[in-house]
Formats: sequence, structure tokens, C-alpha cells
Amino acid sequence: MTVSNSPLNNVKAHKQYSEMADTPSAGNVKVVDAYPTRLAQAPKSLTQPRRDGVVKGRQLPGPLTQAQLDEFERNGYLFIPNLFIGEELTALREELSALMSNDAYRDKEFSVTEPQSQEMRSLFAVHKLSKRLGALASDERVAGAARQIIGDDPYVHQSRINYKPGFAGKGFNWHSDFETWHAEDGMPHMHAVSASLILTDNHEFNGPLMLIPGSHMEFVPCLGETPEDNHKSSLKAQEVGVPSPEALTHLVGKYGIDAPKGKAGGLLLFDCNTLHASNANLSPDPRSNVFFVFNRPDNRCVEPFAAPKQRPQFLAHGPGERWNPGE
Repeated sequence: MTVSNSPLNNVKAHKQYSEMADTPSAGNVKVVDAYPTRLAQAPKSLTQPRRDGVVKGRQLPGPLTQAQLDEFERNGYLFIPNLFIGEELTALREELSALMSNDAYRDKEFSVTEPQSQEMRSLFAVHKLSKRLGALASDERVAGAARQIIGDDPYVHQSRINYKPGFAGKGFNWHSDFETWHAEDGMPHMHAVSASLILTDNHEFNGPLMLIPGSHMEFVPCLGETPEDNHKSSLKAQEVGVPSPEALTHLVGKYGIDAPKGKAGGLLLFDCNTLHASNANLSPDPRSNVFFVFNRPDNRCVEPFAAPKQRPQFLAHGPGERWNPGE
């Protein structure tokens, strides 16, 4: 593997594009809805073909090899084991523990507790809450990989810590992140990638992330109108914006299911449209990760395509945007 375990290194600006035809309009210009969803009636087809490229920055500098980019383009995800090790990994795990045990965050809008307990399940905007995680979000090993995939220097659309405690951590339904970001945040096109750094060992018993490899090439329109303030319930248990059993049966039959597993310090990169889910954690071992969504600046969010209003800022940051956790 060619990615080095060097100290945190910030990315450098590279204002280039490899697929100008994929460049969406931004600002006040009306953007055509290329991926209609949250429909009132079932669509004629269970899925529609993806209209955007997958890997758009092969010519840009970064840590990923062409073989790794090929794997990402083929499967819609790439797992890089042992990217962070030793003292660097220990420091990140200590930072996660400090953030998740901070009682000042427990009742804030940007924290989510388990549905049947008061244990924190997710904490959002962590690149703003933590200098260490802010540095991680701009580290070349992470953001540089995102640059090669999306085709430009990325900005953080969303960041969070996910924590699934032993025995009590609940699962999450199958979904495409892009479907939610498109419908509720107004993300126009599939020019975003998620980077999940696992900070505890992931194994088959503690609810690892499951993905449908190849599903990133098909968009699944979902049924049902988006309720007002849907995020208040969907962050605990998503019920709107999930594929139908028929669509899932079709896609799993076509592509199968993968569950990347490995030691703490591995990095999972996956396309914004790759369908994924997780089971409950039935083991005594907790599962935790720090998660960054990298978007292309020219793909910044516009008005939501299928929701009454945009979600709060802690869920959908803009490029260069300021966010104060006290606001």
C-alpha cells in the first residue's frame, strides 16, 4: 500500500476538474432534479442508472493508487487497513472518548442518543468541536483520497462520531446517503464521498457496516413525503428515504453484500450512493468511528429537492461556512 502513516498533513489546493460535464450549477441558479425521490407513487422501475461519474480526479495528486481507484469505481467502496497506527491512533481514540463523554453535548441538537437509553450514539460537526478532528478532516491521507475521487479539493459537508455500545447498540436500515442529502439537504449530484476511520476493531459480531458493492451505479427512488423536521426521528431510526424490499432484493441478488472488517485505524471510503446498513451490536465490544462526508465545492447544496426546508447547519455544512456550537 502506498499511503504513508505520516503525521497529520493538510491538503493543498488543486483547482482542477476531470469531468467538466459533471459540474453542476450552484448559487441561485435553478438546478434540475436528476434524481427524483420521496415519490407519491411507485416508479415504473425499481432503480434508475447513475448519471454522474464515480472517480473524477485520477490525474490529481493524492495517496490512492490507480488500482485502488479502480477498486473504488468498481465496488463503490475501498477499505484501507492500518492507515493510522501507534500513538497517532491512540490520540484519536482518546479524543473520541473525551467528546462522547462530554455531558455538555448530551442534550444538544447535534448529539443523538440511543432510542432506548441516554447513551450518546452520534455526535455531529466534530471537525468544528475538536481541533484534532478538524486536522484529521484536512489530512492528506483522508482528504487527499477524497480529492482524487470527487475531482477537486473537498469541503466537509458533514462530520460525526458514531458509537455503537456493546449489547445495546442498535442497527440502521438500508439506505443511500445521497438520497437523503439530495432530498433533504439539496445536494444536486453524486460528487461526494464518505470517509469512515474505524477507531475500534470491527468484526462480524459488533454490527459492522454492510454495503452492497456496485449499488452506487443505480439510484433507488424512495416513496413517501418527507415529514417536517424529519431529522429529529431519522437520526435515531430512519423510516423515510429507505429502499423498498423489492429494490433491495433486486440489488442484493445482483451484487451481494460485503462487510469490510479490520483492526482499529483502518479507513473505509465509500461513494455517497452506495447502499449500506448495519445490524445491532450483540457483542460486548463497542464499535466506533469518526466519519467525514467530503463534497465538491461546485456541488454545494441548493434548495432541498424533496423536503419542506433544509436541515440544520450541523448536518449540512457549506464550503467556508462558520458554525458555532453555542448558537
